[in-house]
Amino acid sequence: MIHPTAIIQPGAEISEDCEIGPYCVIGPNVKIGSKTKLHSHVAVDGFTEIGSGNEIFPFASIGLKTQDLKWKGGKTFTRIGHNNVIRESVTIHSATGEGETTLVGSNNNFLAYCHVAHNCQIGDNIIMSNSTGLAGHVVVEDFAVFGGMTGVHQFCRIGTLAMVGGCSRISQDVCPYTLVNGNPPVTAGLNKIGIERKQMGPEVQNSLKEAYKILFRSNLTVQKALDAIRNDLDKSPEIDHLVEFLEKSERGISR
Repeated sequence: MIHPTAIIQPGAEISEDCEIGPYCVIGPNVKIGSKTKLHSHVAVDGFTEIGSGNEIFPFASIGLKTQDLKWKGGKTFTRIGHNNVIRESVTIHSATGEGETTLVGSNNNFLAYCHVAHNCQIGDNIIMSNSTGLAGHVVVEDFAVFGGMTGVHQFCRIGTLAMVGGCSRISQDVCPYTLVNGNPPVTAGLNKIGIERKQMGPEVQNSLKEAYKILFRSNLTVQKALDAIRNDLDKSPEIDHLVEFLEKSERGISR
């Protein structure tokens, strides 16, 4: 189902059951998977792969050249998984360096006017509300949620099940399982609703509560807090992930 006004360059690979709407423009190195729908006026270019079951709304722009001024040409990539909703005027740009990739996972919901910059690594089941902007090299883990008009500084990481309030300015890493809001951002508590929806057991929930108190209420340095979490709390995949996230932090965490 390809509208006669759509322009598909020779070389593009479009699955037979895709739907390409009016005035869409598809570049020669694009691959689009099964049952993906482009409504109208969608531009997809560059070395871009889009998986199956995605829905892309008018004026979205996927895979075009990075805005990074360090770009010197070369072959860069954009890869998008399955069952994503990409609303009006969303922009997802290709990577900057030769052979590098901007990566988006599956089951994400990008609301209108969101921006995913070069080299971002986006996981699964993420919600980005209207006009959220991610600068280059941002990492977003699974099940994170952004309120509208949030801006995230380059190289920051947003942990799994974190929730960032609207109009926040994020310049440091956001810990998994937490609520962060404001400018400057403040960590305001655990994402209790998100944790409950993931059906974590009471033991894990209690351990996360204790870890939160150690990190944000004890006045310990991050390193001493990490030592206390390792030594004093019961082991679980969630606590192990929190410790690993903190150990890898290069920009520090929003406290």
